[in-house]
Amino acid sequence: MVRKHTRRAAKAAFAISLGVALLIGITATGAGAAKTATKKPTITIGTKNFAEEYILGQLYGQALAAKGFHVVYKGSFGSSEEADTAIRSGKMNFYPEYTGIIALDLAQKPSKSETFPATAKATFTYAKKYEQKHGLTLLKRTPFVDADTVTVLSSFAQANHLKKISDLSKLSGFNYAGYPECQTRITCFAGLQQIYGLNNLTFTSLGSVSVYTLLDQNQIDGGDGFTTDPQQADSKYTTLVDNKHIFGFENVAPVVNQKLLKGASGKLLTKTCNKVSSLLTVKAVRAMDAAYYGNPGSQKQIAHAFLKANHLVK
Repeated sequence: MVRKHTRRAAKAAFAISLGVALLIGITATGAGAAKTATKKPTITIGTKNFAEEYILGQLYGQALAAKGFHVVYKGSFGSSEEADTAIRSGKMNFYPEYTGIIALDLAQKPSKSETFPATAKATFTYAKKYEQKHGLTLLKRTPFVDADTVTVLSSFAQANHLKKISDLSKLSGFNYAGYPECQTRITCFAGLQQIYGLNNLTFTSLGSVSVYTLLDQNQIDGGDGFTTDPQQADSKYTTLVDNKHIFGFENVAPVVNQKLLKGASGKLLTKTCNKVSSLLTVKAVRAMDAAYYGNPGSQKQIAHAFLKANHLVK
């Protein structure tokens, strides 16, 4: 199921958001390294099934193409589970993934709170070990984190004295909305039940309507927002503190086939992707996401503008 958002911005807002993304992103100090004559492998890039992933795929792909790599875009492979299957089977050899999803959902690290990785570094290390078992590896992780949340209307939080997720235990019931995979993930609804012990929850599966629209219409009590959603900056909404850390550390890291990292071309690929990752702050990604929601399908344009502002493409 696609993680979709209702279009909330006009094309004018798209231009404004993109401008913000560029201003935030201008941190690089010079043009990318010159292309070398070394024969380079084909990079077959896939993504998962939502806006941020489409942008990430273009960011890495365009930066690599500027260094002389032949890049093929394979589009969306669906959920994390489906993308994991696709890269392991060779349908793609590169895709951006969230480290906590790898560690806690794909690798299925034991579902007890005391066994969860305690830091972003530990999460990355565990995720990388999982990928290496399958002939894959991870490149450098991003500064930004895009984790699941329990997001409610601020008015609802105030009326019910809610500050942290464990506060939900005092409610007689709580209707939580998320995408279908959320219901069985320890990093989402399953974790709310198993780790927090919240037996008063009911689950509503999201379709094409965003969690924020359902909140605005009072059709749900709370839902699975994401920390890079532009709406998270709106005081209308409150994100409850994850005091048992079930949502983990969701930095992005490119998952790549280890064969791509051989020789001089492998070093260039690593250096290029690590540079892109280093620029991706929460503010920059949130602004690029907002630009996409104002003009769906614009991921190529958004990525190019961001990379050009940072002197990674012409």
